[in-house]
Amino acid sequence: MRTDAGMSSTPLEDYALLSDLHTGPLVSREGSVDWLCFPRFDSPSVFAALLGGPEDGRWKISAVDGKVLSRRYLPRTFVLETTWVTPTGTVVVTDFLPPGNNQADLIRRVACVAGRVEVEHDLRIRFDYARAKPWTRRVDVHGRQALLSVAGPDGLLLAGPLLHPHEAQQVEPQEGMAARHEASPKGHPDDYQGAVADRLTGVFALTTGKSLDWVLTWHQSHRYPPTPEDPAEALERTIRYWRQWSARVTTHNDHDRAVLRSLMVLRALTNSDTGGIVAAPTTSLPEEFGGVRNWDYRYTWLRDAALTIETLLAHDFTDGALHWRDWLLRAVAGDPEDLQIMYGVAGERQLPEAELNHLAGYKGSAPVRIGNGAVDQYQDDVVGEVMLALAALREAGVAENEYSWGLQKNLLRFCEHNYDRPGHGIWEMRGEPAYFVHGRVMMWAAFDQGIRAVHQNGWDGPVQRWHQLRERLRAEILEHGYSAELNSFTQTYSNTEVDASLLQLPHTGFIAYDDPRMLGTVARIEQELQHESGLVHRYRTEAGLDGLEGEEYPFLICTFWLVEQYARSGRVDDAQALLDQLTGYATDLGLYAEEYDPATGRLAGNFPQAFSHLGFIRAADALAQARTRSRTRPE
Repeated sequence: MRTDAGMSSTPLEDYALLSDLHTGPLVSREGSVDWLCFPRFDSPSVFAALLGGPEDGRWKISAVDGKVLSRRYLPRTFVLETTWVTPTGTVVVTDFLPPGNNQADLIRRVACVAGRVEVEHDLRIRFDYARAKPWTRRVDVHGRQALLSVAGPDGLLLAGPLLHPHEAQQVEPQEGMAARHEASPKGHPDDYQGAVADRLTGVFALTTGKSLDWVLTWHQSHRYPPTPEDPAEALERTIRYWRQWSARVTTHNDHDRAVLRSLMVLRALTNSDTGGIVAAPTTSLPEEFGGVRNWDYRYTWLRDAALTIETLLAHDFTDGALHWRDWLLRAVAGDPEDLQIMYGVAGERQLPEAELNHLAGYKGSAPVRIGNGAVDQYQDDVVGEVMLALAALREAGVAENEYSWGLQKNLLRFCEHNYDRPGHGIWEMRGEPAYFVHGRVMMWAAFDQGIRAVHQNGWDGPVQRWHQLRERLRAEILEHGYSAELNSFTQTYSNTEVDASLLQLPHTGFIAYDDPRMLGTVARIEQELQHESGLVHRYRTEAGLDGLEGEEYPFLICTFWLVEQYARSGRVDDAQALLDQLTGYATDLGLYAEEYDPATGRLAGNFPQAFSHLGFIRAADALAQARTRSRTRPE
């Protein structure tokens, strides 16, 4: 591991997300793009300063002698606008990725709005997770000069006012390089012949009313670079896309705007080509600063995506839900026994876990991992969550067909074949498999939804056998997964621990939110998992069930689940107080990470996290519905 390059210390709450519905870079408050994977969420990074230091790749634009006055998303968009002030003037930097153009572009516009300002660039391209420095040369693209950087399969074209190598290492072209770039644009006559440029820098002066644009475009290095976007047209198109998508949501206050932003984050984490929804756009942001619980979340978990779809459907976004169903049909096609808990963005099955020991990790949290070994786990809750989402899709008016119903029958066949198999649970424990109560209830929900589909829609299926399996599960859960002595459901059949996932049992219809057994479970969660700050841990790590070293901070979605439980069981004031507290943990741009560290007041874990945002939306919806019921209840 390299230790001389420093470690990222920028708080996660200082980062903004950009999205073109293919990838999701993070831009710091100080104007540094510290994380960018091109062209997809799960592609190797070209900027990885987030997981190390500047030498691991970044693109920083800042005002000389300036400071950031403010930043915001343009309303109802993911167009980031950052305002800098200096002793001599004011400049606005606009960052965005245009969606729907079939290429991968990051566009940065700098406009002087008052006085005179100098802006400086520090661009350090590091392909393949900072394992490959590029060969950079000047080229001519349609009569305009640009910089072309290539390494291995990747190429980046930077169009705009030229940057220059900063202490570049001049290197003779390797044998065969000229032939390799036969199709590349003609080199500029007075250009250096190419260099391994550690940094590209430049300082540019602007006066009132003047602006400059830079467009960074990824392409396959063996192909001719694509034509750079027209920045003005791309900006207009990007604003139009996001505002049209969000137009169906009406906002009246800050609460409504926060819900809308969370809905937009869920959309931003969706691949518009495939329909795959990633859990987060990042990898290895730690669950404990300096710890080893660092995982790659740039993939599509069936569970996370299904819960996301339910949330979007609750707000009438059916198009994205149907797109995900089509992704699901492709991803899990084939033998039902081949079902995985997660896939690549396009349905890829091979996601081998590896460690990048050359990266220091965020705040020294090593190892940095790519891929995810949990792909090989069996988790018995997954089918239930998928069946609940597909049922919500039917209820939203999306017609079922033989293909999609055949998929669901295969999923239930998978449940039947694995009926007596212990699993690793929703939290992907890396210890010994067990019968997790949450998972067994979700399997109950899978059969329950299959039965409902047959009875309500007339589809065919072995409904009598499903009914027998459902009732057998219910009896088993109440016998082995509930402790009458403790008046609480338990984490597994073999222990009496409590787990925050138990807060999801009422969502399946297995038990009512105000059932005494559920209320007893909530009381234990409050006693054993609720931090003094009010935030909720997933489970007691000291119990040693997860097979991992170290601790972790409270998970935001667990606390949002508690808000929902409070609201739906009559504790409306408690729900309101806890939700008010949680909204204070969102960034100034309305983004949530996976966790929150009450001791330091810092967000932690992968960022932004779909799980946290969908949890917030569900909690806010539950509270709003509870308030409505209380207002309309007869005296």
